[in-house]
Amino acid sequence: MPAPGGGSSTACATALAASLVEMAARFAGDFDLAHRVRELRVRALELAEVELHAYEPVLEALRLPRHDPERVVRVEAARTAASQSPLEVAEVAAEVAEMAADITRAGNPNLAGDAIAGALLAEAAAQAAARLVAINLIDGPMVNQAAEFAGRAGAARARALS
Repeated sequence: MPAPGGGSSTACATALAASLVEMAARFAGDFDLAHRVRELRVRALELAEVELHAYEPVLEALRLPRHDPERVVRVEAARTAASQSPLEVAEVAAEVAEMAADITRAGNPNLAGDAIAGALLAEAAAQAAARLVAINLIDGPMVNQAAEFAGRAGAARARALS
């Protein structure tokens, strides 16, 4: 049975952030940016669906008897696979946050608050998604990538607020 959790929530927050940035970009007349952020919004919503089931194989592997010789390998493989979608959420959210910072500076001043809200939501989503990857894997290249995306989103948030 699918269950929304942290991963789906981060993807939905990313989609909400993208909606705000898309609106601000359209009102600013930046249709290229609006088109790209729309693509990111659609991808975030797709990832929210993926996330509904992403952790099921981990739970299945954890139900194996502790003495099963395949348990450790299956749990590790399932955690790696389950980390792929939050890693992508972190990447999408970082790009949304960067676009939010750009449109905050160059867009319609009456929509700056919306763009800033988008930057803040996207940064929160990137940070949370990166943390999910770190919880699943503890260390390694995917954890480092996720942290890089979260750092990019944080830098974009700071730019949007300055």
